[in-house]
Amino acid sequence: MVGFPPATLRRHGTLLPLALLLLALSGCGLSGLQDGLSQAVMNQTDPQTIREALPTFLVLSDALVEADPDNEDRLAAAADLYSAFAVLYEQTPERGRLLSERARSYGERAFCSAADCPDGLTNLDYPAFMALLNELDDRDDVPVLFSYATGWLAWANAHRDDWSVLADLPKIEAVLTRVVTLQEEYRQGAAHVYLGILKTLRPPSLGGKPDEAKAHFERAIALSAGRNLGAKVDYAASYARLLYDRELHDRLLHEVLETPVEAPGLTLLNTLAQERAKRLLEGAEDYF
Repeated sequence: MVGFPPATLRRHGTLLPLALLLLALSGCGLSGLQDGLSQAVMNQTDPQTIREALPTFLVLSDALVEADPDNEDRLAAAADLYSAFAVLYEQTPERGRLLSERARSYGERAFCSAADCPDGLTNLDYPAFMALLNELDDRDDVPVLFSYATGWLAWANAHRDDWSVLADLPKIEAVLTRVVTLQEEYRQGAAHVYLGILKTLRPPSLGGKPDEAKAHFERAIALSAGRNLGAKVDYAASYARLLYDRELHDRLLHEVLETPVEAPGLTLLNTLAQERAKRLLEGAEDYF
């Protein structure tokens, strides 16, 4: 997900077009502005502020892509931003679906800018998809791979009532596995978190792999030195609940609530993680 310098973004929508105009006139700094926007979003402590700034953020990101439509860095940053907002608007399904569509589209375009994509990328069978994925085998490819996977995941989450989404999961898992192979510490181990979630979507009797999921969650926590609170919340929600481990579930969530949310690149997600931890604890008696 993506930032301005880490300053509080409160109702400055009228300043952003002016900043963009000045940067455009100077002929430089556009990519830096998009990167800064991503970081400012992720370092914000107030999700409502970000929701209110949504139109300006997204139009700005779209404009940067339009100015250089084949730039994989701008496409990946746009995918990150739309993925983040799709999560923020998860409680309003129609808005979340629209945002996730754009997240997936930008992620695919970034991927195809880095790889030699054929027509009909989304309809490739698994072997053909893996052949394409194998073209991206360098650490420099990690940002594009990660943005592609998270944009796709945002879309899958917004369309989770559609059973056909299940057919995409092995491909998404393959992309995330490539990220872990090339640079597991990227985004403080976030790819491990997503892999942990994917491996707990089904119970063990139906092919789920909770032991592998546990290893992924614990590795993500270790790589972030415990600062990625979302890793602990997903560990509780995906693994502990799957195995009905109430002790682990409650311990992880209480740790999340006792940890400060401020962490570079994680503050917004940590704030949302604490909100989710409270809801999970409140509903624990009904679940367990």
